[in-house]
Amino acid sequence: MKSYIKRPITFVCLFLAVLLAGSTKGWAQKLEKAAFYKAMASDNVDEINQELSVFTDAGTDLKEGYEGALLMKKASLVGKPKDKLRFFKAGRIKLETALLADPDNTDLHFLRLVIQEKAPKIVHYRADIENDRNMVVKNFNSLSPVVQRAVVDYSKTSKVLHTEDLKPAA
Repeated sequence: MKSYIKRPITFVCLFLAVLLAGSTKGWAQKLEKAAFYKAMASDNVDEINQELSVFTDAGTDLKEGYEGALLMKKASLVGKPKDKLRFFKAGRIKLETALLADPDNTDLHFLRLVIQEKAPKIVHYRADIENDRNMVVKNFNSLSPVVQRAVVDYSKTSKVLHTEDLKPAA
């Protein structure tokens, strides 16, 4: 009789563990986004590399876009021109592929805006600055609070995206 009792209890415990793991997924993704934007704002290659390793294992739909943005940020921090170009090209492909797959994703447009505004003119990566800016301004209120904070912080130093353009929801 005891073996019948143990099996259902084991099954219930396993079921609850899976259920709890799934319910914390959104919470963990918010933490990942906060860490991601912290790494993007830093000028520390080790922090960028650490965040790249996190997103390499992540199962999020935005993985390619995030990795691409991090690679392009890393390109600005490495020393050798050959490495700069290699990281930038790889990142550009990933970010543009993610945008093709999800063209209405404001988060990805914001990342591209940041990269485009800071990219050296020689890489010819500035064609979508105005479109990306307009999309971020238009959809600012629909962004998660973590991304809204990153947008506001970025707008304080941006030449194309200004804090007064970002209207909080009433």
